[in-house]
Amino acid sequence: MAAIARLHLLQPPPAAANTSVLFSKLPRPSPFSNPNYSLCYTRTRKPSLSRRLCSNSDSIPEGSPASGASASIVGGLLDYLNESWTQFHATAEAKRQLIAAGYHLLNENDEWDLKPGGRYLFTRNMSCLVAFAVGENVICSLFFPFSVIFLNKVLCQLCRYRGGNGFHVIAAHTDSPCLKLKPKSASSKSGYLMVNVQTYGGGLWHTWFDRDLSLAGRVIVREKDGSFLHKLIKLKRPILRIPTLAIHLDRTVNKDGFKPNLETHLVPLLATKLEDTSLDPKEKSNISKAAHHPILMQILSDELSCGIEDIASMELNICDTQPSSLGGANSEFIFSGRLDNLASSYCALRALIDSSGTPGDLSSEHAIRMIALFDNEEVGSESAQGAGAPTMFEAMRRIVGCLAQEYVEGAFERAIRRSFLVSADMAHGVHPNFMDKHEEHHRPELQKGLVIKHNANQRYATSGVTAFLFKEVAKIHNLPTQEFVVRNDMGCGSTIGPILASGVGIRTVDCGIAQLSMHSIREICAKDDIDIAYKHFKAFYQTFPSVDRKLEVD
Repeated sequence: MAAIARLHLLQPPPAAANTSVLFSKLPRPSPFSNPNYSLCYTRTRKPSLSRRLCSNSDSIPEGSPASGASASIVGGLLDYLNESWTQFHATAEAKRQLIAAGYHLLNENDEWDLKPGGRYLFTRNMSCLVAFAVGENVICSLFFPFSVIFLNKVLCQLCRYRGGNGFHVIAAHTDSPCLKLKPKSASSKSGYLMVNVQTYGGGLWHTWFDRDLSLAGRVIVREKDGSFLHKLIKLKRPILRIPTLAIHLDRTVNKDGFKPNLETHLVPLLATKLEDTSLDPKEKSNISKAAHHPILMQILSDELSCGIEDIASMELNICDTQPSSLGGANSEFIFSGRLDNLASSYCALRALIDSSGTPGDLSSEHAIRMIALFDNEEVGSESAQGAGAPTMFEAMRRIVGCLAQEYVEGAFERAIRRSFLVSADMAHGVHPNFMDKHEEHHRPELQKGLVIKHNANQRYATSGVTAFLFKEVAKIHNLPTQEFVVRNDMGCGSTIGPILASGVGIRTVDCGIAQLSMHSIREICAKDDIDIAYKHFKAFYQTFPSVDRKLEVD
């Protein structure tokens, strides 16, 4: 900076110099001006921009400028929910939308070459996704007529990431309670072909009875050349059902409650068992020892257009086939499965895309805007793709090192101290038939905005400071917020917030969209709250730096 100041004194610019014209003549490419301009890494990849995995829509992505920044995102959420039957599909659809919006696909195995103003993403296990937009951090106050080559070198120094600049992150999770196929699923009972399943997470399992169910997930397919291909699959037609017992055979169910045994009663029915007299005893024995029913494997192979013998491995969820939709007399509700937590994931995704979609969005940003969508939250997050893994913080450390381009003492640690994390998970709205389940003065309502979650025992990571900062963002943009505290005589759930906050000491606020029927196969939230959450998250990216600098705690 001292050298630049001296040059400025030696060769002052003309009094009427047009700095915008001078700057526009510099041959500095922009990631926004040319969609083919690569800001990624040394080994070039060509990510697919194919249509949605199972969508019939050819409309403009809602994250594009053409869609309008003030439009409701509820339609996009419904599409996302209907596309995302599993955590794999949710991640793939988020990846598709980010690439369509101009984000560049990275690989954790490759070297990264990141640039100010660049937008990037990577996935892990195709069930965890991290995306980020780098602030340009450009100083344009000094312009003077000297060599363009030298000026470019100077500007490269000015554009360099400053060690210690922070991250503004919204984190959510892609998984939901569900039933999963066991590694050996084939069983037969009383002339029926049944499919054995595992329970995943804390679901309201009685809601899975008498629903039209199917399968979705991923498979590993063996190619003709001996290689293996990772594919996603979704069977749209209902092929499974878990029937309830007739009341005539369980007369006390309405009095005593429905209490199914999760091992013996929660087994989906696939088909009737047909005797094939054309098979010899040896072939029948081989079929009886198969891990999965041949008819199920045939359905899967037909969907994948491959031979049954080519299916090397599979990881499948049981899914409800009923589409997500608007409901209520005024269409004010969203009725859907997996709102917990795909609603938060989608609001975060759209907020990031729409807050960094044009060249001006990042021009004055000194921080890095990020989303992190993790898997396995419903079972504790302790997995390679869960929030308990160092995925996000490893990425942050790499970003700091790549952008700094030289060693800066404590750069990553200072970046964390300047960072802020929004842990976004769904919240318990007050149930009109069970109002006493909520603490009297903390009853979140639908259509009243994001819920800030507090817990003195640190089941949530919110503090007085982080709650204030997040609510101050909402106040500036006239967005409503609510508060939630669990009753002292009830247990409190938790989120990925405390896991991430305790990992490296990042400031964190826990919040969520109020909903009913959490962990049911069909959940409910308010349409208005989706748009409020989206606006709050977008405002967080755009406004938080100006709010944060007004408060000094340490």
